[in-house]
Amino acid sequence: MEPAAFVSYGVAMADVARAGHLLRWASARKGKTYPVEILTPDEVRALAAQCSTTTSWGVRNRAVIVLLYRTGLRLSEALAVRVKDINFEIGSVTMLHGKGDRMRTVGIDPGATPHIEAWIERRRSLGLPGDAPLFCTLKGGPLAGNTLREMLNTLALRAGIEKRVHPHGFRDTHAYELMMEGVPMPIIQQQLGHASLATTDRYLAHIAPKQVIETMGRREWSP
Repeated sequence: MEPAAFVSYGVAMADVARAGHLLRWASARKGKTYPVEILTPDEVRALAAQCSTTTSWGVRNRAVIVLLYRTGLRLSEALAVRVKDINFEIGSVTMLHGKGDRMRTVGIDPGATPHIEAWIERRRSLGLPGDAPLFCTLKGGPLAGNTLREMLNTLALRAGIEKRVHPHGFRDTHAYELMMEGVPMPIIQQQLGHASLATTDRYLAHIAPKQVIETMGRREWSP
């Protein structure tokens, strides 16, 4: 067997082993609920670093991670986004049919757009239809939520991240970062698409109590 073929075979076998692990992992956790686990910026970078910068799968998967992390979209919303829904000039993403079938627009920062633009350019080079969902298969078909969940699990294993990595975790992380950065509650509410401030307040308190964290952080102690 040629060296290159041997390496490819080894990678394929490793992926088969990971797939078996993920299947057992999913079966064991079906129907269970888990505490929120916030990802650090370095952990998100480690996940993105596992995505190839040359293959179409890698470019797409990196863009998925970036969009979820930097917008806080729900998985269903992210999978429904079309290319035309993104305005790179002003930094916005519009969901025509968000939760409750409500249209809403969220912001996205300039640091995220190059990764999404790279996937859009790759889509064009693949000849994918312009009206296909932004995140689609390499043949232009809809991308299943379970496919993304399995992808994130695989990337987390490769990156050595022990936390549970899943699509909604990026939404939790996004909300946590906005809160810790001191973003006003009404803006966080609009970004997350909550119907009321009370919902946002409960959501943030569940993720991490900002005042408690900051108050304890101001205490002094020397061993």
